[in-house]
Amino acid sequence: MIKVSVMYPNGPDAHFDEVYYRDRHMPMVKKLMGDYCKHYTVDRAIAGSPDANAPYIAMGHLFCDSVDAFQAGFGPHTKEIMDDIPNYTNQKPIIQISEVLVG
Repeated sequence: MIKVSVMYPNGPDAHFDEVYYRDRHMPMVKKLMGDYCKHYTVDRAIAGSPDANAPYIAMGHLFCDSVDAFQAGFGPHTKEIMDDIPNYTNQKPIIQISEVLVG
């Protein structure tokens, strides 16, 4: 199992519409990816270290069986998914693919 983490940097000018992301964007991604996406989660930052803001304003995580499965599900829809980003944020996402060791 792999996890594709899409992290949106926090900052003084960062804008993120979590309702749109949660209720429209991520369900659209899941629908487009179909069974290639096993499930997804959405995180909202509440704090960083005691003296600092969280480094990311929000994160979305897609869970897939493998990198190949992610690419098969996401690849054909990349443009449509990426074109939706300005509808909920002014931040450029940072993407990390991780192997899930404990789930």
